[in-house]
Amino acid sequence: MRYGQVVVGPAGSGKSTYCSNIVKHCEVIKRTVRVVNLDPAAEHFDYPVDVDVRDLIQVDDVMEDKDLKFGPNGGLIFCMEYLIQNMEWLQKQLGDDDDDYFLFDCPGQIELYTHLPIMRNVVDTLQHWNFRLCAVYLMDSHFLTDPAKFFGVCLTALSTMVQLETPHVSILSKMDLLGKKEKKEINKYLDPEVSTLVSELSAQSIGKQHFKLTKAIGQLIEEYSLVSFMPLDVSEEESIEAVLLTIDMTIQYGEDSDVRTHKDNIEDDDVDYDSVT
Repeated sequence: MRYGQVVVGPAGSGKSTYCSNIVKHCEVIKRTVRVVNLDPAAEHFDYPVDVDVRDLIQVDDVMEDKDLKFGPNGGLIFCMEYLIQNMEWLQKQLGDDDDDYFLFDCPGQIELYTHLPIMRNVVDTLQHWNFRLCAVYLMDSHFLTDPAKFFGVCLTALSTMVQLETPHVSILSKMDLLGKKEKKEINKYLDPEVSTLVSELSAQSIGKQHFKLTKAIGQLIEEYSLVSFMPLDVSEEESIEAVLLTIDMTIQYGEDSDVRTHKDNIEDDDVDYDSVT
């Protein structure tokens, strides 16, 4: 069994920053983690990338092809479809070691998760390869400034959840960039009283028809507890640890077999696996 986080979310939500901080945290706790870049439009990383889809295909090369005539979004979708057609390349790059822990850093085009089947195909293939996955959906905390945006964020996260059909953890990123007043304000969205948020929308005179729709969406979210968010402050090690622990519990990491550490790569015979956490 292998384990992985499929890191998704809108462009600018902090996916690469999240991967960077998870890598640093795993170095501290002596856990081996491998990063897979699945964004053919990525430019640079401040952490080591073990597998890079740009070695297979790049958006810039597609856009420069005079026969294709793609723009940035069309070029990215073409690249992801090309990856789907060449998944054996990815399988070879990932290897077949058991108990490996992966971070799959994905593109930021939201249509890849909400209505196109591309990322669903990637996830299904990884699961067929014996990966136990969790979708980690990141949203910039600065977007949660009013109830209307909160419901919009919930719908996008829910659409991604339904499309991928994997265990799902939603995270509010960039909490470290919020001021004290903003952090206090955002607390009401972490454990929301949906009826209160709907009432606030009523006071904003959004229109009777839209209000009824929003109220119905709010009731759906509240009654079925479909979407909730964890705050992530990358300046606090405890916050990173809490997020990682939640994801580990979601995918049952370490419960089926011994956990690999950096030392395994050097002194396999000398490792006391019972002492590894």
